[in-house]
Parts: sequence; structure tokens; C-alpha cells
Amino acid sequence: MTKTSDGSSAGSQRKGEIAGIPTRVIAIGVLVILAVWFLFANLDKVKIQFWVFTVTAPLWIALLATLLAGGALGWLLKGRRSR
Repeated sequence: MTKTSDGSSAGSQRKGEIAGIPTRVIAIGVLVILAVWFLFANLDKVKIQFWVFTVTAPLWIALLATLLAGGALGWLLKGRRSR
């Protein structure tokens, strides 16, 4: 095994990586796969009632819209934690 300039061995992985892939990327990938699976498992049509009107749509569209709205809200609010 060869040593690098920082004293670690060249064959070792950095902390927070699995097979050279950051664990954050793996976690996001797993969540995306689970979300897509959940969406395709819910293909029935449902009535969605808003305050004034009612819409009939496939459940996966309602779930996808909720997922996207939650993701957008999380992205918009992520900067507030650092302040």
C-alpha cells in the first residue's frame, strides 16, 4: 500500500462514501426510486376538493404535485437555517 501526502493509504475510501460515491447521493437516489415506485403504485383516479371546486385526477398526479411542492418549499427554506 502506498501512502499519500496526507498520510492516508491510497486504497482507502474517504469518510461518507460508499464505493467512491457520496452517501448523500446514494440516499437521494434511494428516495427518488422509492418515490417513483410509490407514485406508480397509486394509479387510481381520485376526487380532489379545493375550497371552491373539485377536480378528478389520477392519484399519482396529486402525489407528484405534493412531492414537488414539498421539495420546492424545502429548497426555498434551506437558506434560513444558516442565518
